[in-house]
Amino acid sequence: MSSPRSWAFVLQCSIGAAACGSSGGTTCTSDDQCPSHFCRVDGTCGPATTDAPAARPDGGSDGSSGVCTPNMDGTITLAELPLAAGRSAKFRIATNATWNTAGTSNTDGSRDWDLSGQLSGDADHTLALSAPTGAWWAGDFPGATYSAVLSASSNLLGVFAIDATGVTLLGVVSPNAGSTKTELSYAPPARILSVPFMAGSTWSSTSTVTGTADAVPVDYDETYDSSVDEVGTMKTPYGSFPVLRVATNLTRTEGVVTVLTTKTFSWTAECFGAVATVQSQSNETGTEFSNDAEVERLAP
Repeated sequence: MSSPRSWAFVLQCSIGAAACGSSGGTTCTSDDQCPSHFCRVDGTCGPATTDAPAARPDGGSDGSSGVCTPNMDGTITLAELPLAAGRSAKFRIATNATWNTAGTSNTDGSRDWDLSGQLSGDADHTLALSAPTGAWWAGDFPGATYSAVLSASSNLLGVFAIDATGVTLLGVVSPNAGSTKTELSYAPPARILSVPFMAGSTWSSTSTVTGTADAVPVDYDETYDSSVDEVGTMKTPYGSFPVLRVATNLTRTEGVVTVLTTKTFSWTAECFGAVATVQSQSNETGTEFSNDAEVERLAP
């Protein structure tokens, strides 16, 4: 089975059509010149509205206007990550790319990162959150809120749930049932995201993963260790965003033997979710890295 990426994709899709809306039209050279607090690479202010009212943890709507304006308080809440089935956004994705995650240090301790340029093998993909209703696996994951493709190089779906504490991963499934289906369950569900989070926040979980991968029985443990390790600005093809960087280390073990580790960085902005995500190659040992398995960033 191809290894599911850690948690970052679920945040990427939380931006929904907010990032796909039309430009605000105002010209700018810096984020603070825009009501939405971000200036696009093309020199115009981007929008900061979502395409629907923010989802409540129970799947309903809070009845709001659907507008989420970044308050720039350094804390990201669930309301500033409007996760809902049916949302989608465009990302520019490159696999097996070279880009250094360290960025550039500033005198105030923050960092700047630039993913606005082209990378070898870039392709644009529309990424979406899908409702569980009618899915072949829905009966096995009654608490699911939505599913999402885990990687550009795989069609496996992560099955996720939202509650007031954040986001958990319930399982991994193939898009279709059949004799070679994949259906993995996480017990307890993996802690993918805890809210609210800010610089210095940490969370972790260890899950036993059982089921079948391509019809082959599996049984192993996965540990997710996450921390908000950096703050700064990320420039994407869509625009420049103030971000918190979330670092996630995934460790897979069989018995007492570690069989896989991966590192994922996700640059997360208020009201937009993860505007960029980079995953390492398997068993990366560096704190920062430039040999990237997958690089994704928000695209216009």
